[in-house]
Amino acid sequence: MSATMQLVTEQSELDSLASTFAATPYFTIDTEFIRERTYWPRLCLVQMAKPAAPGEDDCAWLIDPLADLDLGPLFELLRNEAITKVFHAARQDIEIFVKLMGEVPKSIADTQVAAMVCGYGDQVGYETLVRKIANASIDKSSRFTDWSRRPLSEKQLRYAAADVTYLRGIHERLSARLEETGRSSWVASEMETLTSIDTYVVKPEDAWLRIKTRSNDRKFLGVVKALAEWREREAQARDVPRGRLMKDDAILEIAAAKPTEKEQLHQLRSLQREARKPETAEALLAVVAAGLEAPVSAPKRGAEPPKKPRPGGQALSELLRVLLKAKADQLGVAQRLIASAAELDSLANDPDAQPRMLSGWRREAFGDDALRLIAGEIALSAGADGVKIVPLG
Repeated sequence: MSATMQLVTEQSELDSLASTFAATPYFTIDTEFIRERTYWPRLCLVQMAKPAAPGEDDCAWLIDPLADLDLGPLFELLRNEAITKVFHAARQDIEIFVKLMGEVPKSIADTQVAAMVCGYGDQVGYETLVRKIANASIDKSSRFTDWSRRPLSEKQLRYAAADVTYLRGIHERLSARLEETGRSSWVASEMETLTSIDTYVVKPEDAWLRIKTRSNDRKFLGVVKALAEWREREAQARDVPRGRLMKDDAILEIAAAKPTEKEQLHQLRSLQREARKPETAEALLAVVAAGLEAPVSAPKRGAEPPKKPRPGGQALSELLRVLLKAKADQLGVAQRLIASAAELDSLANDPDAQPRMLSGWRREAFGDDALRLIAGEIALSAGADGVKIVPLG
């Protein structure tokens, strides 16, 4: 697809762009950012494109946030509920805008979610959709660009522009498919988490839940929790990657050793230079002491095992997997979008389980048949045409 590009580096250009985009029903948007040396992602480029009106040149706009622009006009577009903002794999992009705007952009569409519902696979990549829907390919050679460096080359800008130009046709094709199949509500349901502000609120007190621990000792876990929270708050305040302050291995080693003096702390092998500074070491010892005074229980990971497993649960789980594949193939929907392996195991083994497949569109697509299979009301038959559902009784 050939499209002109307009690099936006002046405030008047951004104001004009915002005025032009205010009248469009939708626009595609993507971001380029870096975060290797910071806690918060640093926005380096915003790419946007809208449907070209008859007689209008096809164009992609590339906004340069590093050009000392007031991004207020862009934020107003993102707040405008009358305009659909089309992203692909939107989570990281939305995270950036939430940090800058303090809120989630309104009226969001995500082509990755739509593609999963339309049968293009689980977490399908943009390049795959460009190839399968737009019948085109993207030059990947600029993929690992340092987007904070200026000037950006013509090749780099064209690579960035491609992220929004092809996205228009992909969005329109997927939207039409969703209308044809009556599955627009399925996508709306999947977007609830993505558009919730809670998804992007970082809670330092919950940071420890990301750390893999092998011990269930409550005092050990109390120290892990306290150290992880301290690290998260420090990383946010200093705007540095959390791993630069302390690796997970160091947190686990400190929690196991439970040092009370600097000498004990300094003997730990996994401690990095930052943590060995006198003021940091003092802070860590105080955090360890606080963690020992506030022991916690091991976090729940996944579904709880049933108290009374259903007889034949393992065989039922295997049957549910076959049913899921058959239904997913029939509907043209990614299997993992309907149910995970853990959810199938939970339903097969626990009569009281209420996994997500038993609510909303998933129940209609799969959950009701899964319950009928478990109850012995249907069977599965394999033939030349694949697996079929056979009513019993």
